[in-house]
Amino acid sequence: MPQLIAAPTRIPVPGGKVIDEYVGAVNTPVTSLPGSVSVAHMVAPAEWSEPFQTPEFGEVTLVLRGTVLVDHDGGRLEVLAGQAVVTGPGERVRYSTGADGAEYVAVCLPAFDPQAANRDDD
Repeated sequence: MPQLIAAPTRIPVPGGKVIDEYVGAVNTPVTSLPGSVSVAHMVAPAEWSEPFQTPEFGEVTLVLRGTVLVDHDGGRLEVLAGQAVVTGPGERVRYSTGADGAEYVAVCLPAFDPQAANRDDD
């Protein structure tokens, strides 16, 4: 049976970034898709960044507004509004934003888990 997700759960993070998880381990732990996927809407301020990470999950990031920068072992990708980037499990990456910040949607397979992000200590 279809399940309405009436509202997301806001996940607190430092640095002014806002994460609203619609589907995943936090907002919908008991669904027909338990642990298999997470979908979150994110808004990050200008010049925001997080530590490098080597996640155990893959991620599709769809940029709605602004620019998301993705640093990786081969360099840096600049992902503009209307573009997306796919990262695989085990790839070392760091996400940040450009001068105008960014609004984007992240889909993680399997679902995002802070422990599985394997963030570097910065």
